[in-house]
Amino acid sequence: MPESLFTRKGALKVALVAGEASGDLLGAHLMAAIKARHGDVEFVGIGGPRMLAQGMHSVVPQERLAVRGYAEVLGRLPELLRIRANLRDALLAGRPDVFVGIDAPDFNLGLEKALKKKGVRTVHYVSPSVWAWRPERVGKIGDAADRVLCLFPMEPPLYEKVGVPVTFVGHPLASEIPLSPDSAAMREQLGLPVHAPVFALLPGSRVSEIDYMGELFVQTARLLHERYPDAQFLVPLATRATLDAFDKVLSRLKAWDLPIRKLFGHAQMAMIASDVVLVKSGTSTLEVALTKKPMVITYKLSWLTYRLVKRKLKLPWVGLPNILLGDSVVPELLQYDATSERLAEAVAALYDDEGARKKLIARFTALHESLKQDTAGLAADAVLEVAGC
Repeated sequence: MPESLFTRKGALKVALVAGEASGDLLGAHLMAAIKARHGDVEFVGIGGPRMLAQGMHSVVPQERLAVRGYAEVLGRLPELLRIRANLRDALLAGRPDVFVGIDAPDFNLGLEKALKKKGVRTVHYVSPSVWAWRPERVGKIGDAADRVLCLFPMEPPLYEKVGVPVTFVGHPLASEIPLSPDSAAMREQLGLPVHAPVFALLPGSRVSEIDYMGELFVQTARLLHERYPDAQFLVPLATRATLDAFDKVLSRLKAWDLPIRKLFGHAQMAMIASDVVLVKSGTSTLEVALTKKPMVITYKLSWLTYRLVKRKLKLPWVGLPNILLGDSVVPELLQYDATSERLAEAVAALYDDEGARKKLIARFTALHESLKQDTAGLAADAVLEVAGC
């Protein structure tokens, strides 16, 4: 890694780190908004394909930060610590005007704290889920970040209570996704039958998630296909690595006979075209809600990670739609309840109940309207303010 990552004299120096696909989307929108407000900007750090397309120099591939769960991180810990230490040293040598850590709190907050201690201005973009577990982190996040950017309206009061500067920016997906997506037009665009059952399967954006949950999703698809012989399945996969991992699952299960259509990216297209979505817990659940689609949320972890997480949870739900609406709006089948039989039954129940689907559309529309802000613009303004521009 070079002594300084920045190369252009006179440019505003912005460093960013996004650890996974959802952070890459936030980072790309933020970068575009900063460029619109401050033309001469140089971006360095770690990001994915969307951030690279905005002109970022990523010092390592984003995939090297994508680690799943407590137990799984242990084997990668030396590498992750080495990446963070090298990046810290390079950023201190280059002295960015501002550092933005996008989500990935386990990686970013430690880096932010080290940079802030040396006088680098820092922003943490996406509050960790302090409302769900470990609320004592609020003060520690303030020790690391000069400003926290929050996506959800219930978060700022938690930071204001302890004097941490905070800005509510809304969620970018709420501006990106139309309030009334056109499913029929999307099916036509994808060449799908108008009236056949269409199910979207979203097993995750990381190879480790495909490895851990891919078989469960494919086995669920097989049971649904037995129940609905004309069903179609859409599987959006975020990267070439996850596409290859999913192909290995299909080969292992000898499931090439299933009517599964893989999409390289295009997760929103798959959601909009579908009748029901089977989705792993995470940011994707909010995206499904914003497309106004019924869903079944699932997730499986190693037994050790599951026990550690379960003890710390403060809410009865893990899915963002249920958390944000404060109600069991969509089913969650997690860990030992996450069997192909139960998942297929839950998906089928939603597909067969038109009344339930209409009620979900109303709830999700209200949620959509509450989150719709000029997210990228508000975030860019806050970052530039922290940078002293």
